[in-house]
Amino acid sequence: MILIFNNIVAIFRKELQGYFKSSLAYVIAGVFWLLACSLFVSEVQLWTAQKTAGQVVDVPQESLKSFLSGMWWLVMFIMPSLSMGLYAEERRHRTLELLATSPITNWAVALGKLLAVWTLFVTLMVPVGVLEILFLSHADPPITTGVFIVGHLGLFLLAAAILSLGLFISSLADSSILAIILTYALILILSLLFLLGERWGEPWVAIFDQLSLVKHYVTLTQGVLDMSSVILFVSYIILGLFLTAQSIDLLRFQRR
Repeated sequence: MILIFNNIVAIFRKELQGYFKSSLAYVIAGVFWLLACSLFVSEVQLWTAQKTAGQVVDVPQESLKSFLSGMWWLVMFIMPSLSMGLYAEERRHRTLELLATSPITNWAVALGKLLAVWTLFVTLMVPVGVLEILFLSHADPPITTGVFIVGHLGLFLLAAAILSLGLFISSLADSSILAIILTYALILILSLLFLLGERWGEPWVAIFDQLSLVKHYVTLTQGVLDMSSVILFVSYIILGLFLTAQSIDLLRFQRR
């Protein structure tokens, strides 16, 4: 167990150091900060204007909910660009075969890579979170702490689920470009399943609602700690790791 943990930590450090040495990661970080901070400021301005116009609006709470809802699109756009090279680059540099046949288990490699790229996302969120806290700490009326925590829990779970599924796609694709396109397609399908359910009617409405990323993310951004939503995101994370490990296992079998 200690050996597996050490292997996960070693992969985690290697991948994380690789991101901080990559110029692409800094470009992605710059775009993310610009768009995320602009989104938050625009939501605050929008709800403040409505209150100024005479509407009864809880500006801090509505601004936070709208901001987190808008972050869905940004996360869906940015996360595949972070996950696209996790295995595709290993394949391009012809190191994937070495990784697949190394004594390190595929689960440990996949988990180490996922933790590294998710940590990068958390790091990207730090300046944005500081901006949110600076505004919300002076809000009147004060915002409910639970809404803030549960909303951001949903954001971090959503990012982890997309990254885990993107990890699996990257293990299958020969190039990073193909990996990002396929990841976009998969996430879009999983997000908009509820629309298909509404078109087909029962029992598909209930089934697709339970599988939809959007439906469960919106629930959490409203400050509602629904355990079925948490379980769904955790299930997608485990599913992505499982499929990735199986994909690399298949590669190891083919090389024998």
